Amino acid sequence: MNNLVILPILIPLLAATLLIFMNKNTMLSRGFSVFASLLAIICNVYLVQTIFTNGIQTLYLGGWKAPFGIALVADQFAALLVLTASIVGLVTVLFSFQTIGKERERLFYYSGVQFLLAGVSGAFLTGDIFNLFVFFELLLMASYMLIVLGGSKPQLRESLKYIVFNIISSALFIVGVACLYALTGTLNMADLSVKIAESGQTGLITVIAILFLIVFGLKAGVFPLYFWLPGSYHAPPAAISALFGALLTKVGLYAIARVFTLIFIHDTGFTHTIMAWLAALTVIFGVIGSIAYSDVQKIVIYNIVTAVGVILFGIAANTPASLQGAIYYLIHDMVIKGALFMLAGALFVYAGTNHLKKMGGLIQSQPLLGWMFFISALSLAGIPPLSGFVGKLKIVEGGFSAGYMTFSILVLLSSLLVLYSVMRIFMLGFWGEDQDMRRRKPSIRGMVYPGVLLVILSLAIGLGTEFIAPYINQATEMLSTPEKYIQAVLKE
Repeated sequence: MNNLVILPILIPLLAATLLIFMNKNTMLSRGFSVFASLLAIICNVYLVQTIFTNGIQTLYLGGWKAPFGIALVADQFAALLVLTASIVGLVTVLFSFQTIGKERERLFYYSGVQFLLAGVSGAFLTGDIFNLFVFFELLLMASYMLIVLGGSKPQLRESLKYIVFNIISSALFIVGVACLYALTGTLNMADLSVKIAESGQTGLITVIAILFLIVFGLKAGVFPLYFWLPGSYHAPPAAISALFGALLTKVGLYAIARVFTLIFIHDTGFTHTIMAWLAALTVIFGVIGSIAYSDVQKIVIYNIVTAVGVILFGIAANTPASLQGAIYYLIHDMVIKGALFMLAGALFVYAGTNHLKKMGGLIQSQPLLGWMFFISALSLAGIPPLSGFVGKLKIVEGGFSAGYMTFSILVLLSSLLVLYSVMRIFMLGFWGEDQDMRRRKPSIRGMVYPGVLLVILSLAIGLGTEFIAPYINQATEMLSTPEKYIQAVLKE
């Protein structure tokens, strides 16, 4: 047994429970939430290093060995995402001090954040497909609470759409799980891979695979299932939008990567071709949305959709290079989207609007905010040597080697339009004349610094590629050779 594997779930879960009883004391809630987040990061760093040294770590809850018991499985892919999520969670908590407001803080806000982080970590670490559903529900319930917190009219309107479509997705998820269990007699993901390999991926199994693609695609925001995302991420305060934008769609992408490299791997000519087409359409519509709007937050939100398409294409190409690129880009996007939402939130407070046509000339009064947007734009577009470059390069390389020439070129061209969409914020918002010189501008220094932390982390990922490459390579190896995952879980 390896109790280290459960700590990334247990720490935020216990913290969330204890924070329920601290809601009246804002300072205590803040301090304890920061402490819990720091503790989680320390444990996750140790977990990543342990896996790098000793290989996949497993924990069988209740002492029941797989496939009969519930298994938690930490390979390098899952551990890197858990670590990144915990870092984004900590920075979001720090950002919340200046932005969320004391009224929301007293309404169990920090407890909701920790519950969401527990659900995200559990989804990454579970080795059981039914418990993937359970952890999805945990993070969704926390997100339901966070999206309505404060009860503004836009929040309530968008939360109804968000909740309804996630309920539909959850219902389809449990149907897919039930069908898999009826056909194979197991829910352990490693054992599912073995059973399906032994019996062959029949037409019915392929139908179930497409059902799971729909379920996880809805959660990830894949075309045409992303229609709930722009409004739902636009309605809540900036701190909550940052948490959602950085983490929630990534859990759906992780689930697609896991099941389509471990379980549904015997009819890739059909399933992965569909994924590639969906990825291309997701990129196209994400780019169209990002250049069509003059609302800063909408531009950032539609760039989430574009990134989902890029990562999904890396998974669909299913080569070692493309999978490596997808992992790089997943980590990059979690960090840079959190940064962009925080910077956009600070910009909104200072300018008093999200509309680019109503702002301008802010570089003189807010140079740090302006140049952070500039660096984020370059990183988002994949300009070397920033964090988005290596991931996108590897995805395109893998796409070419898999024969997806047109789709690979599309991903390259999308980088130019992504750069254009975010540079519009920099050019229109920070250059030119101040559109509102008479209004007294609030101080946003405390709001900018958390975003700066994530931009610095993004720079470190890009410039420190040589340092993190061995960890990414190990994670890629786990996805490319499912036999190693199966052997570690089933102890064959």
